[in-house]
Amino acid sequence: MAEFTHSSSRAGMMMGCKSQGPGSRCKLCCLWAVWPCASHRTSLSLTCFICWEYGVGIPPSGLPQVWSPVEKTYHSCRRRRWARVRFRNHGELSHEQETLSFLQLGLAKGEEEGWEYDTFGSKFHLNPQPQSRFRRRCWRRRLAPNKDKGIAPIFLLEGSLAMDLKYHAGKEEDSKTWPWGLDRQFRDPQRQDTRPPNLPFIYCTFNKPHYYQLFCYIYQARNLVSNQILTFQGPFIRVVFLNHSQCTQTLRSSAGPTWAQTLIFQHLLLYENPQDTKESPPLVVLELWQRDFWGKESLWGRSVWPPMVWLDLQDRILPPMRWHPLVKELGKEEGEILASCELILQTEKLGEKQLPILSVPWKNGAYTLPKSIQPTIKRMAIEILAWGLRNMKKASSPQLLVEFGEESLRTEPIRDFQTNPNFPESESVLVLTVLMPTEEAYALPLVVKVVDNWAFGQQTVTGQANIDFLQPYFCDPWAQDYMHPKLPTLSEKKHQDFLGYLYRKFWFKSSKAEDEYEHEVDWWSKLFWATDEHKSLKYKYKDYHTLKVYECELEAVPAFQGLQDFCQTFKLYQEQPKLDSPVVGEFKGLFRIYPFPENPEAPKPPLQFLVWPEREDFPQPCLVRVYMVRAINLQPQDYNGLCDPYVILKLGKTELGNRDMYQPNTLDPIFGMMFELTCNIPLEKDLEIQLYDFDLFSPDDKIGTTVIDLENRLLSGFGAHCGLSKSYCQSGPFRWRDQMPPSYLLERYAKRKGLPPPLFSPEEDAVFYNGKKFKLQSFEPKTPTVHGLGPKKERLALYLLHTQGLVPEHVETRTLYSHSQPGIDQGKVQMWVDIFPKKLGPPGPQVNINPRKPKRKASEHSGHRYELRCIIWKTANVDLVDDNLSREKTSDIYIKGWLYGLEKDMQKTDIHYHSLTGEADFNWRFIFTMDYLAAERTCVQSQKDYIWSLDATSMKFPARLIIQVWDNDIFSPDDFLGVLELDLSDMPLPARHAKQCSIRMMDADPKWPYFIQYKHFSLFKKKTVTGWWPCQVLDGGKWRLSGKVKMSLEILSEKEALIKPAGRGQSEPNQYPTLHPPLRTNTSFTWLRSPVQNFCYIFWKRYRFKLIAFMVISIIALMLFNFIYSAPHYLAMSWIKPQLQLYPPIKIFNIINSLNTSNASSSILPTQDPNLKPTIDHEWKLHPGPTNHLSDIFPELPAPGD
Repeated sequence: MAEFTHSSSRAGMMMGCKSQGPGSRCKLCCLWAVWPCASHRTSLSLTCFICWEYGVGIPPSGLPQVWSPVEKTYHSCRRRRWARVRFRNHGELSHEQETLSFLQLGLAKGEEEGWEYDTFGSKFHLNPQPQSRFRRRCWRRRLAPNKDKGIAPIFLLEGSLAMDLKYHAGKEEDSKTWPWGLDRQFRDPQRQDTRPPNLPFIYCTFNKPHYYQLFCYIYQARNLVSNQILTFQGPFIRVVFLNHSQCTQTLRSSAGPTWAQTLIFQHLLLYENPQDTKESPPLVVLELWQRDFWGKESLWGRSVWPPMVWLDLQDRILPPMRWHPLVKELGKEEGEILASCELILQTEKLGEKQLPILSVPWKNGAYTLPKSIQPTIKRMAIEILAWGLRNMKKASSPQLLVEFGEESLRTEPIRDFQTNPNFPESESVLVLTVLMPTEEAYALPLVVKVVDNWAFGQQTVTGQANIDFLQPYFCDPWAQDYMHPKLPTLSEKKHQDFLGYLYRKFWFKSSKAEDEYEHEVDWWSKLFWATDEHKSLKYKYKDYHTLKVYECELEAVPAFQGLQDFCQTFKLYQEQPKLDSPVVGEFKGLFRIYPFPENPEAPKPPLQFLVWPEREDFPQPCLVRVYMVRAINLQPQDYNGLCDPYVILKLGKTELGNRDMYQPNTLDPIFGMMFELTCNIPLEKDLEIQLYDFDLFSPDDKIGTTVIDLENRLLSGFGAHCGLSKSYCQSGPFRWRDQMPPSYLLERYAKRKGLPPPLFSPEEDAVFYNGKKFKLQSFEPKTPTVHGLGPKKERLALYLLHTQGLVPEHVETRTLYSHSQPGIDQGKVQMWVDIFPKKLGPPGPQVNINPRKPKRKASEHSGHRYELRCIIWKTANVDLVDDNLSREKTSDIYIKGWLYGLEKDMQKTDIHYHSLTGEADFNWRFIFTMDYLAAERTCVQSQKDYIWSLDATSMKFPARLIIQVWDNDIFSPDDFLGVLELDLSDMPLPARHAKQCSIRMMDADPKWPYFIQYKHFSLFKKKTVTGWWPCQVLDGGKWRLSGKVKMSLEILSEKEALIKPAGRGQSEPNQYPTLHPPLRTNTSFTWLRSPVQNFCYIFWKRYRFKLIAFMVISIIALMLFNFIYSAPHYLAMSWIKPQLQLYPPIKIFNIINSLNTSNASSSILPTQDPNLKPTIDHEWKLHPGPTNHLSDIFPELPAPGD
């Protein structure tokens, strides 16, 4: 048999305690003895301190799993089992441990001592009775004097001389009790004295004790939530301070017990310094107890706070009372108590008196509160409108219990709660007269309880609501609150510039601009007019058809008071309401609080709840129409960051919705759906709107939920059951949808407000209402020309209804929430609800809010598509970016074109090579197809995001044509030259000539006067247009002109496109119109064909300015040289005048003879005699030039031929 010398099982029993292991402590602070050494094993075995355990070895380890102290024949292993004894460590036991040890030791002495006995339902008592069936331990301790007399407890601290003497005495006694010298073996090594001897004494000196008086001012408690009919049974307050305690008077059961009592503690002894007491005073404990009818007391809660300390009465200020929370088990706060405490130092002069320091009034055997600290109370009347209970699933015959402080009242039970959950008419209005504090800080809550009555008179509280804030319910019963009507304005006056105003007034005579056109309008047009999401379509009468879009729930609009003007909804709980507390039901009602006269002979104020809907009309069957417009910013539910939402509606047991009608791959779905339900209000009043995410294989995920209280909308005086339309139309897309005309609604509203019915004039253009006369002309200065408007009487009544602050035609935005993520916004949904009571007649017409789709033509084969044909004729002034061999600027121009959002259908022209002037000819046709929504001015495209996608995603984008001009390059990327973007629904008129085309045509927000601005038009209205448009490019952060394009744009429906077919580019069918190839100059091999001409052209092209300058300079230089060359001769001839100088005298005869005979030389002239006289008998033959000179010199000579 295998033998194990070391045992893993150790046991020992002493005084009924199980062993804990080596060195461990039991509950009695006993220590294990030290394991004996190996040399003493023999002696230990002889004294039965060693035993054996046996077991069966189990492979593969060969060790037994279970050990047994009895040896069997089949055992194959054994091991030693050591048994140890324990001793008590008297020196380290605390007082509590000594007491526990004593009590446990007492069990062996007397089994009949320390028991309490009880029978069924009685109190425990010490003496056993024959009928006793139960018993329990009841230990009682008595004070006994300390054996060490004359030594204070402070000297029993560690290190004192008394503790050293006591320790050595105990050591000698322990050595005598151990036989056979086992004290050396099992004695605790920790008991060895390791402290240094001769330590000094420790003293604690108190200079002087100080006496105090404590004043506790206790007024009342509130917010004591209880599921009992009697809120608090026999409440009283117990105040504990140091080792003193006192109790207040026990009150009767109430929701807010009021004691108004002062508890005084006298001669309180404190040894510390008064200044230290003021800085850190002892805590005051206030405990709220309740005592039942059998006298049993139970603790409700406890509140602890420090008192206000005053060391000098001259500086004392009466501490104000505050609300202190009552804490129950596990730190749970339930209720508050209004109280305050002050601790006053008692001086020697005051100590002689046996009365309290402060004078406190005494009344009915108790100290009351000082008048300066008591809240001011006033008699008030609480008028309660008890309408009904809702969503109480387990109630059978409930009734209402209202409590305020110590006052309460209750209604009669609702007998037929399952068929009519409203209170009887006789119990609808209740009046409770109470004493209420005037200060808001001391106000008590109004407690509303629902008590359910069961068989045999059993009553239980099924729900409770505390109304803490009562200020909104205060009113003046004698006041008249009437708001005078204000005249509405149909449209706002827009600011217009002065020049534009003058132009339109004096020059612009046309009643309708050329670009102002009208589209077909629908309900979505009204929505977009209100939200300005899309560019508002121009409609002449849109001011008559507007709606209001609220960015929140209709109940959250401040002007409508949460739609709880008739009655409010109070949620009922079974416990103190928290964030996740379950709601067990709802109470429908309202409160009014007003002063009540103290004098019983004074006239009582009138009741506030006099007019309410006829109770016999409830429950009321109604037709409910729910219009789901769209959702916004939903939380993603799928892996692609999107979701596939669909709508589910729940109203009572009715559920509507189809998961197959989901909107794929979107976070902003457009539903455009109308649900019609029939319900019985108030039995079915909560309309629950749920949005789910469609999943193909896994269960659908709930996105969020919102709940609408239909009863509040039906009972509200703001007319929330059906919003008021802006105009009363009897036909058209904006027909009146209410089941009652405006005149009947006005009469009903006046009856609800207690006013006389309106009186209309015989012409129905004036009405006398609320003491005033209103005329239709004040609302309509001009007779409207809107098609389908109703009669004058209805229009005037509708105008008056709009002045009363009623709910207009609207769309509300509701927030979705999920139970899995409470308090977190899961998205929003835009919708509205119409409620039509069946007793008022048939409902109005439905509103068509189906999502817009591309318009189909008359023929079913024509489809719903449009075809845009764009013909690129030519370009001009395009930027040149390349250099040819002769270093000239050139570009190889071509044009791209596509529709925005349809980049896959991009088309481009052929290339015009070697454009030297920026001009290019193409004669090229682009053809684009699109699905167009005229009402929204957008194009619609549906396509699958991926091949494996189940559904196509619909996208909307503006109808915009994009034209780009590029320069073709072979070895490098093409160069971008310019872009032209045209909104087909609002595009500028083109220029007729290229010179008239400018970049100012493309200004989105022109700053020019109205009459200088470029006019815009819609291609879908004009159908076709031809002209020049500018191309622009971004240069240095600014747009500049980079070219001009001449195009022809034509929009055709699908049917018209089939009738007039045309091909892309210049392909067949090339018609409408026929496009011929452009006549372009062939610039290929021009250097080889006419090099001289090209050289001259290039030379002139490059150096033309230099040549012109050289020629001008040459001409100027030649003229200057000629001037310089001829100037001296000219000046000499001008100054000297040689033709005026005379020669010496000559003979006239000789001169004449020489002239007649021969051509005499000029040398003869000086030889003639100057005294000769002329002879007139001879004839002269002179040349014309000399003759003239002679006539100048000799004027007296006769002319030849005379």
